[in-house]
Amino acid sequence: MRSLHVCLLSLLVIGSGTVLGAPGRDSLLAALNKAIAESPKYDEQKLQRIADQEHSLLETTGESETYDRCLQLFNEYKSFKYDSAYAYARSLDKVARAMNDPVRIMYARIQLGFTLVSAGMFKETFDVLSTLDARNAPDSIRAEFYSLMGRYYYDLGDFDNDRFYTGTYNKKGSAYIDSALMLYPPSSFPYSYYQGLQALKAGKVEEASLNFRRIIRWPDLTHHQVALVASTLSDIYIRKGERDSAIDLLIQAAVADIESSTKETSAMLNLAEQLFQQGDVRNASIYIERAMKEAVFYGARQRKIQAGAILPIIEDEKIAAVEGQRRVLFEYASIVTLLLLVVVALAIVIFLQVRKLRMAQRALSKAHEHTQEINHQLEEANKIKEEYIGYFFNVNSDYFTKVEKFKKAIEQKLIDRKFEDIRYLTGNINLKKEKEELLQHFDKVFLKLFPHFVQDFNALFKPEDQVHLKEGELLNTDLRIFALIRMGIGDNEKIAKILEYSVNTIYTYKTRIRNRSLVPNETFEERVMQIKAL
Repeated sequence: MRSLHVCLLSLLVIGSGTVLGAPGRDSLLAALNKAIAESPKYDEQKLQRIADQEHSLLETTGESETYDRCLQLFNEYKSFKYDSAYAYARSLDKVARAMNDPVRIMYARIQLGFTLVSAGMFKETFDVLSTLDARNAPDSIRAEFYSLMGRYYYDLGDFDNDRFYTGTYNKKGSAYIDSALMLYPPSSFPYSYYQGLQALKAGKVEEASLNFRRIIRWPDLTHHQVALVASTLSDIYIRKGERDSAIDLLIQAAVADIESSTKETSAMLNLAEQLFQQGDVRNASIYIERAMKEAVFYGARQRKIQAGAILPIIEDEKIAAVEGQRRVLFEYASIVTLLLLVVVALAIVIFLQVRKLRMAQRALSKAHEHTQEINHQLEEANKIKEEYIGYFFNVNSDYFTKVEKFKKAIEQKLIDRKFEDIRYLTGNINLKKEKEELLQHFDKVFLKLFPHFVQDFNALFKPEDQVHLKEGELLNTDLRIFALIRMGIGDNEKIAKILEYSVNTIYTYKTRIRNRSLVPNETFEERVMQIKAL
C-alpha cells in the first residue's frame, strides 16, 4: 500500500502541470498488467474473508450480533458483488425491524440505497431513500444519508449527461453535500473528499484540484480511498486537457481497485477511453474488456452501458489495424513470391547449364575404346540421374527451409502483437502439403528409374517383416531412406535434411530395418545398391 501511495505522490501536478518524478508510462502499464494477472489472488483472499464471516454468521444467536455480522458481510460485498450486497442489505433491514430499532432500520435502508445506486438503479434508489427522514438520526447516520443522496444526484447527472437536467441534479446533489459537510469532522476523509467533489461539480476546477492533491498526500489511505481520489483527480486533468497525467492517475486508481477487489469502479473504463483517444488501441482493447468483465461481475448496469458504448468503437479500430497489418503482410508475401520465382528461374538456368556440361563431357568420352565408351556412357547416365535428383532435392530443401523460417518469423511477430486472425492467414501457407507433393514427385521419379525396387527390397526380409504400403502410397519412410541411399545419397545428415527428420531418427530407422533383414547388417546397404535400375 505504501509503494502505491508513494507512486501516486510522484504523479502530483504542481504549478504549470509538469509531472515531477513520475514513473514512465511503460512501467505503470506493466504494474497494472501485473495487478490484473494477480487479481485472482486478491479476489481469493476476499472470498476467504467472506467465507469466514459467513461461517461466523451461522454460529450467531442474538439479534444484535446477527446484525453486526450481516453488516460486516455487506461491507465486504458492497463494492464487490451487487446481488450479494443487496441480499445482506435486505437481511440488515429484516433483522433491524425484528429488533424494532429505528436507528438500525434507517442505517440498513441507507445501505440498501447505496447498493442500488452503485448498480445504476436510480429509480429504485430514490424509492428507498425518499422514504427516510434522517432529521432525528445520529449525526454519523445523517452524514452518511446526506452524502449518499448527494452521490445519487451526482451519479444521475453524470449518467444523463444532458445540458437540461445534469445541472439541476448537480445543484440538488451539492445541497445534500452541504448538509453532510456540516456533520462530518473537518479532518476526516469524507469531509475533504466530498468538499473537493462539490467544488468539482460546481465547476471550481482549481479549488477541487488543490483539495484532492492535498488529500492524496495523507498517510495511511486505504486502497479504496486512493482509487477514489486518484480517479476523481484524473477527471480534473482531463478537463484541463492534461491527458498524460490523467492516464497515469487512472492506472494507479485501477491498480488500487484490483488490489482491494473493488468491482464497482470506473477507473478501468475511463483509462481505456483515454488510451484509445491517444491511439493506444491494443491496451485500450485489453482494459475495456476488463472493465466490461468487472461491470458484469458486479452487476453495475450503468457501467455495462458505458463500456458497451465504447467497446465496439475500440474493437472497430482494432480490426482496422489488423486489416492494415494484413495488407502489409500481403505485400511482403508478394515480394517473397517474386523472389521465389527468380530463384526457380535461376535454378532452371543452372540445371540446363549443368546438363549441357555433362553432355559435353559425355561427348568427349566417345573418343575412348568402344566398350569403355559404352560403360562410361551408362555411368554418365546414372551419374546425371543421381546428380539431377540430388540437386533437385537440395534446391527444394533449401527453399523449404527459407520459407519455413519466414513463416516462423511472421508467426512470432503476430504472437507479439496477438493478432490471432493474421496468424490464421499465415497458417494457410500449407508447407506440409508442399513437402508431401515434393516427396511424391521424388517417389514417381525414383520408381521410374527403379520400377522393381519395392519387390527387390522386400526380398531381403521374411514375409512378416516386409514393407507393406498403404493404399495410394508409392514409397513410405522406410523405403524412401534406402531409395535415397540407392541414389547415392548415403550421408545421414543429407537424408535427414531432405526428409525433415533428425539425424538420430534416420540412424534409428536404418538400424531397425537392418536388424529385421535376412542378410548381415554390414552387407545390407551393399545389397540395396545392387538393386538394378530399368
